Amino acid sequence: MVESPDITPSPKRLKQYRDYLEAELEAAAMYRAMAEVEPDAAKAEVFGKLVEAEMRHASRWAEKLGLDLSQLQPSGGGLKLGLYRKGASMFGTSRVIPWLLRGEAKDVAAYASDPEAKDFATEERRHARALRQMAAGVDPMEALRGERWHRFSGSGGSLRAAVLGVNDGLVSNFGLVMGVAGGTDQASFILLAGVAGLLAGAFSMAAGEYVSVRSQRDVYEYQIDIEAAELEEFPEEEEEELVLIYQAKGLSEEEAKRVAGRIMTNPQVALDTMAREELGLDPQDLGSPWGAAISSFTAFVGGAIVPIIPYIFHLGSLAFVLSAVLSVIALALVGGTLALASGRSMYYGAIRMLLAGGAAAAVTFVIGSIIGVTIAG
Repeated sequence: MVESPDITPSPKRLKQYRDYLEAELEAAAMYRAMAEVEPDAAKAEVFGKLVEAEMRHASRWAEKLGLDLSQLQPSGGGLKLGLYRKGASMFGTSRVIPWLLRGEAKDVAAYASDPEAKDFATEERRHARALRQMAAGVDPMEALRGERWHRFSGSGGSLRAAVLGVNDGLVSNFGLVMGVAGGTDQASFILLAGVAGLLAGAFSMAAGEYVSVRSQRDVYEYQIDIEAAELEEFPEEEEEELVLIYQAKGLSEEEAKRVAGRIMTNPQVALDTMAREELGLDPQDLGSPWGAAISSFTAFVGGAIVPIIPYIFHLGSLAFVLSAVLSVIALALVGGTLALASGRSMYYGAIRMLLAGGAAAAVTFVIGSIIGVTIAG
């Protein structure tokens, strides 16, 4: 929708055009940077299409400001762009996507309330969906073509943290204890090293899990907030989305419309349903940072304490042998249990864990022996 040529925009309106233009050029620069560092050709293509879309938006605002469209280019510099590029190249573009989504959300909010930009609001929402799909590992090209489904796999995180914790605790401290035992036969030194490794590893795992799950939860909560805003701003379109989802599940169009209509009458139920059906999230189970941290800490301690139990009870020369035996048994049990839980052969899992943990312990023992001999000599 274009203003009549005989009406001169007010200074306030001109400033709004400039703000829109700067935002679009900055977004185009961000997406261009992502396309340049993204190794996956399909994802890089999506980022390239986003650049084209943002530049098309920028052209409208530049035209209203009377600027030369042939000179229009994505903003090329800035600390923010540099940080995004560096982060994407080091950790992957998926890690940067939550921050890009914030920019899309701002654009949607601004354009949705502006009569001259309402057509851009829908397109920006598609951009956000494409980004979410890329972060979730789903084909993002569907979102750019108008397909609306996007998925995130939510989980509580505590079970995962516990599994990783007991495995890491056992393997790392078994290797540490064997390494120190290879360099010295003084049980007090070995016990001190084992306890230090247990505490350092447990606190490190707990802190890492807390930050990881907290960050994941922030992203999930942000996605739900966006969905809530979309339900408020575009209820008809969200209802159509829900109809499509239920049709894909096998309902007829009439049945899907009836179910979607009833759901949309209750805003809270609608939000809960859209979070589950469209985002693939359970709003009641977005992950507990403290739960994951505590589970990780406890599990790591449970695994890491096994190799040092004989040293705690001062069993003398038997401590080394018993430490190795207990650790080997624990490795087999943990490996077999994990394999059984995932539907694989218990024996295969046990052997695999024994080989991995045993090899780590053997290598550290040899290195410890070499260091011990060197120091003694």
